[in-house]
Amino acid sequence: MLNRHARGFFTALFTPLARWLLKIGVSPDAVTIIGTAGVVVGALVFYPLGQLWWGTLFITAFIFSDVLDGIMARMQDVKSRWGNFLDSTLDRIADGALFAGLAVWFFTGGADTPIAIAAMVCLVLGMVVSYARAKAESLGFTANVGIAERAERLVSVLVVTGFTGLGLPSVVLLVTLVLLALASFVTVVQRVVSVRRQAQAEPSPAD
Repeated sequence: MLNRHARGFFTALFTPLARWLLKIGVSPDAVTIIGTAGVVVGALVFYPLGQLWWGTLFITAFIFSDVLDGIMARMQDVKSRWGNFLDSTLDRIADGALFAGLAVWFFTGGADTPIAIAAMVCLVLGMVVSYARAKAESLGFTANVGIAERAERLVSVLVVTGFTGLGLPSVVLLVTLVLLALASFVTVVQRVVSVRRQAQAEPSPAD
C-alpha cells in the first residue's frame, strides 16, 4: 500500500544520488550493508539510551538505503538472486534491531513494561510475517497478501517513536505497537489462509 504509492516519489528523489554512487563505483550491495549497519546502530545504541528522537533521525537517514539500492540495481539492469537474498536478510536484521532497541529501553530506563512487551510481540510477529511469505514462495505458492507490509510497520513505529522522544505521551506509542501487532497477526492469518487455499486447489497425486 504505502510502499507502492510512494515508490514513484522516492525513485525520482533518489535517482540522482543513485546515479552518482554508481559513477564513483559504489555497488548496490554496499549500500544495502551500510544502510542496515546504520539502522542497527541507531536502534541498538540510541534507543537503549533513551534517545528516541535522535535515534529516529539517525535511523531515518539510513532507512532509505532500501530504496536506493533497488534504484541502483535497476540502473545497472541487474536482477541478482544474491542481491535479493542479501536485501531480504538484512531487512530482517534491521527490523529486529528496531523493535529490540525499543524493548531494551522500555524494559530498563524507560520503565514501561507494556510498551516493551508490545515491541517484542511486534518483533516476533514481524518475523513470522516475512517467514510465511518466504516459506510459501519456496514451496511454489504466493503469499504477498496482508495489511501489515514492511513500509507501514516502519513508518508508523519510527514516526511515533520519534515524537515520543519529543514529549508525545508514551501511551500513543503503546497503542501504535498494539495495533501494529494485531495487524501483523492478521497478516499472518491471511497468508496462511491464502496458501491453504492454493494447496487445496492443487490436483491430488492420484489425479
